[in-house]
Parts: sequence; C-alpha cells; structure tokens
Amino acid sequence: MTRLTAVLLLLGTAVLVWLVLHIGPATLGAELQKLGLNLAWVLLPSVAMYLLEALGWRMTLGRHAQKIRFDRLFLIRMAGEAINFTTPAAYLGGEPMKAYLLSRYRIPLVDGLASVVTAKTVMTLAEVLFILMGIGLGLALLNRSSDVIGAAFGGVVILGFGAGLFLALQRRGLFVGLLRLLEGIGIRIEWLKTREAKLLALDEAISRFYAQDKAGFAYAFLFFFLGWAVESVEVYLILYFLGQPIDMMTAFALAALTVFVKGGTAFIPASLGGQEAGTLVLLVAFGYTEGVGIAFAIVRRLREIFWIAFGLLALTVENRRVYQADPCGRPPG
Repeated sequence: MTRLTAVLLLLGTAVLVWLVLHIGPATLGAELQKLGLNLAWVLLPSVAMYLLEALGWRMTLGRHAQKIRFDRLFLIRMAGEAINFTTPAAYLGGEPMKAYLLSRYRIPLVDGLASVVTAKTVMTLAEVLFILMGIGLGLALLNRSSDVIGAAFGGVVILGFGAGLFLALQRRGLFVGLLRLLEGIGIRIEWLKTREAKLLALDEAISRFYAQDKAGFAYAFLFFFLGWAVESVEVYLILYFLGQPIDMMTAFALAALTVFVKGGTAFIPASLGGQEAGTLVLLVAFGYTEGVGIAFAIVRRLREIFWIAFGLLALTVENRRVYQADPCGRPPG
C-alpha cells in the first residue's frame, strides 16, 4: 500500500466516523433497527444483479463460453471483483485474475483477457446510459435545477467520452498502440517488448469481438444494463423497509446517481467515507433526512462486505481446483 493510498484510506475512515457521530449512533441504530430481518430481502436484488453481470461477461467469451459452466463463471467473476475491491491495484489485480482462472478451463489466456477488457468496456457503456437515464428522471422528479444532479451530468459526460475513446482505441489496437507510444517517447519496457506478439494477439482478439460478434455485444450490453437497473429494486427495498415514501421512478434515479457517486469516489480505497458522504448528500437532496441517508449508505456498505466475503471464498474454492490448463494459455512465468 502506497503512502497516498494509506492517507486516503485514513481520511475516508475519518469522514465515515465523523458522519456517524454527526448523525448520532443512537439515531443510526434506530434507523437500522427498522430493517431487522428484512435485511435478507435487501440482499436478493444484488443476487440478480451479479448473475446478470456474469451473463453479460459470458456473451463476450464467444466460442469459449461452452467450455465453462455458468456457475463456475459466476464464481470467477465474484472472485475477481473481490480482488478489485480489496487491493490497491484495483482492476490491475482482479481482471487479470479472472483471465488466469479462465485458463484453468482451457480458455487461452489471450482470449480470456480479451473477454475481460471487452466486458468491462461494454459494462461501462451500459453504466453511462443508466446514469444518464437516472439524471433525466432526477431532474423531472425534483422539478428544479440541482447542483448534485448538474455535477453528475457533467461527470457522466466525461465518463461517456472516456468509455467511447477507450472503445475506439481497442478497435485500432490498444495494447500494441500503447507499446508504440511508450517507445515513441523513449520509454522501453523489456517485459512488454518481449511479449509484443501476445499483445498483438490480444488486440486482434478484442477487435475481432467488436467486428464479428455484434450479437454478443448487443446481448452483453443488455444484460449489463439490466444488472445496473436491478439496483433500483434494492434502493426501493431499503427505503421501503426504513419506512420511507418511495416509488420505482425515484428508486431508479437514486440507484443511478449512487452508482455515479461511488464511481466518483473510486480514488479512495473501497470509496470508504466518500461513498457514504456522497450518498448522504444525494438522499438529502431528494428530501430524506440525514439519518435515513447514512442508514441507507451503511446498508449498501454491508451488502458490499457480504459479497466481498463471498468473492474471497469463491477465490479460495477456485484456487483449490486442479485443471489441465491450455499450454498456450498459461500466464507468463
């Protein structure tokens, strides 16, 4: 863990502690007590959400999709996401791990990496649409200009531009292009240079998916979008069990905007503190009390912790499996 990461983590923890003390532990406890055993119901939408996201990823595997059972693919995805969430390396840790675990099912590492990159890209494009729809609903529901929603709109435009640019670069050869760029400015990384052929194969696999598997792209986008949309059911259930007035349009808008808040605080490890503060501001803007806002944020955090634990368990299970890997698909030693 770098010094900056440690500082951000400490600041995030301090913000979270301050929020709890500001609201009052008694007030927070009273709000959470309203949920009781209904917390189990709140977890159900996230089951559907992660299953849909695994289906979206499956659509990017092309001919390799039949090599692995869906339940195994689901476990691998949850294992990778747990690494993404718990390590400072973020996507540099969890995404390659997904491809490595796929290689145990005789899916070449290059094709596994290509599916990871394309799935993450399509998922981000679906996320942009989801947030844009949430912003539109939010403006209509509030019936006035909102600084929170205005900031979200500006941010999602930047996110959409970045995702579109990333997609365009993938179609033209992202990894070899990056290697050429580094060489052009005088940076030579020998480890990358010796693997230029594999980088070229990875670029070709990614480009082939976009050019030849348009149905796979469309289905992946649909499943990922539905996965994002299911979050609105979770929002509805949390606020309903907290005894708050809520309808599905409001739940959809809040779900989309909380996704944006989480993404905007991703520079903090696990978005700790930043996610809770942003969610609190958002719910207050929609007319809920601070107590409800922090209780809502804590419940979402508990859901994340549950699935992180599940993902780490899935990683342990997968690491204990012994498969005959494709020699061409072994990760570099």
